[in-house]
Amino acid sequence: MSKLDKINPKRVFYYFEQISAIPRGSGNMGGIARFCEDFALNHELKYIRDRHDNIVIFKNGTAGYENSDAVILQGHLDMVCQKVESSNIDFEKDGLDLCVDGDFIYADGTTLGADNGIAVAIILAILESDEIAHPPIEAVFTVDEEIGMVGAGLLDKSVLKAKKMINLDSEEDGTVTVSCAGGSDFRVNIPLERKEKTGAKVILKLKGLKGGHSGVEINKGRVNAGVLAGRILNHLDNICDFDIITLNGGDKSNAIPNAFYAELCVDNAELF
Repeated sequence: MSKLDKINPKRVFYYFEQISAIPRGSGNMGGIARFCEDFALNHELKYIRDRHDNIVIFKNGTAGYENSDAVILQGHLDMVCQKVESSNIDFEKDGLDLCVDGDFIYADGTTLGADNGIAVAIILAILESDEIAHPPIEAVFTVDEEIGMVGAGLLDKSVLKAKKMINLDSEEDGTVTVSCAGGSDFRVNIPLERKEKTGAKVILKLKGLKGGHSGVEINKGRVNAGVLAGRILNHLDNICDFDIITLNGGDKSNAIPNAFYAELCVDNAELF
């Protein structure tokens, strides 16, 4: 039973609900790529699906716009998969549990994937429509954007003829963004010194923080569980001797960690 069938524009949210039922975390693109491929076949539209699962769908311009300059409409297929500790969802095989609360749509216990699922839904609704006037469209759906623009980098640009592009990946309705700050990933390898030690085992566990998308909520003052854990460990280092048994926190490079777990071996358990 549809949960979004009363929300306008209906075809946009029809497709958003459809793709929300497909597991599409970064690196798990096969299902959503097949969905877009089937869409193109069912609507008799020319398309290209490359070996990386990027999809390009072509649609001719409508009457009066056949010879206009083509425009690229672009969105990415993957989403950031985050869940609360109590959620049993398996992002590799389960769809999202969509909920509606007044004017808000959310996913129960998980990220919603509107970044960038709503763009995919909008583009599919435009490609489907016989009523929307438009120039020739090259609809570009790229994979694994959330982990470094991977699909965009691997896309064969020679298949594209348009010189103008609208990227539907902004966070503000009615706003056109002409440029933005970039980001970078880096990896740090720190040598470990392993040793045997006796002492009391103390567990540090942080959970229940809001977390969020590091590109969207980074300016909202949300606590980073990893940073908070680091401050706690730094404080403990000033008042007692301990060694680290294990550290675990954060699972996506572009998500604000909402939980952290550490096991410590301390010399003086009375402090705790």
